[in-house]
Amino acid sequence: MSFNSITGRFALLTIVFVLLAEILILVPSVTNFRRDYLETRLERAQIASLALLATDESIAADLESELLENAGVYNVVLRRDDIRQLVLSSPLPEPISATYDLRDQNFGASVRDTLHRLLNPRPQTIRVIGEPVRDAGQLIEITMNTAPMRTAMIEFAVRLLAVSAAFSVLTALLLNLAAQRLIVGPIRRVIGHMTAYAASPDDSRTIITPSASMGEVRAAESALAAMQHTVTASLKQRERLAQLGQAVAKISHDLRNILTTGQILADRLEESADPAVRRTAPKLVGAISRAVTLCETTLAFGKAEEPQPSLSLFHLRPLVAEVVEAEELAAEPAPGAEVDFVTDIPAGLRIRADRDQLYRVLANLARNA
Repeated sequence: MSFNSITGRFALLTIVFVLLAEILILVPSVTNFRRDYLETRLERAQIASLALLATDESIAADLESELLENAGVYNVVLRRDDIRQLVLSSPLPEPISATYDLRDQNFGASVRDTLHRLLNPRPQTIRVIGEPVRDAGQLIEITMNTAPMRTAMIEFAVRLLAVSAAFSVLTALLLNLAAQRLIVGPIRRVIGHMTAYAASPDDSRTIITPSASMGEVRAAESALAAMQHTVTASLKQRERLAQLGQAVAKISHDLRNILTTGQILADRLEESADPAVRRTAPKLVGAISRAVTLCETTLAFGKAEEPQPSLSLFHLRPLVAEVVEAEELAAEPAPGAEVDFVTDIPAGLRIRADRDQLYRVLANLARNA
């Protein structure tokens, strides 16, 4: 499992957050363990002292030492009926360093004492005061060594951390499996469709069909499907336009050959003895020349980019007059209708433009009008 993947990072974050949560509750847990440990020592000391008080005879020193050792304390003091009585005792190895009263100790003080005990490795003798269980007296007091308690606290903390680590790893594995099924699987499906579509964008069978159960992934699938439909439609349209362009190019090629023949014949009309024919022939030659040029431009467009305009400076009025005269000859108004062409252009107006392209523009405007 790589931490560069979604599942890897998801598992790593799960382990980190679970361990962080366990660390945050570690100190309160160890604090409660310390309190339970001290209360257990008080209960054991109470049981040992009550066993001794049940008989009127004194006990042997060996038995007293055994009772104290089993309770894990040095001395036991009971207060009953306002009488303080030393029930069990043994020599203290050192003076008492601290006293802890469990009857009125708040949680903050308990946490402070717990941290102090964990951070202080030197064994000490302490006094612990508490209430006897089952109202067996007013107060019970013991003295004990801190070394066994500190060892038990450390072992408890280590066990808690080990359990937390195992729990976090198990949780991460379960979440990893869930993420693989619920998140990574649908994402990989989307990636697979994207790869297949990139390899064959004109094949509509590679378009994804939204089917994810997660709202976010399904939205991504829907957006991808919409984009794929748009791209596929554009590609098909371009293909149809390319086929149309090839057909137009073939038509233009044949039409150019026909117009070339017509241009040759129109050139011969200029030699006609009829004045009307000679007057009309140049216009016919110009029209055929423009048609040939248009065919050549169409053929060139099918092979490369559209040629740049050939700019030149010329008078606009003769060009417009040529357009009007050609359109008057070609115009076929409906019965009862009249078509008038009116030009209002100064005689000296000169412009810089492509003469043939401007001619086609003006001719199209006139026909559309």
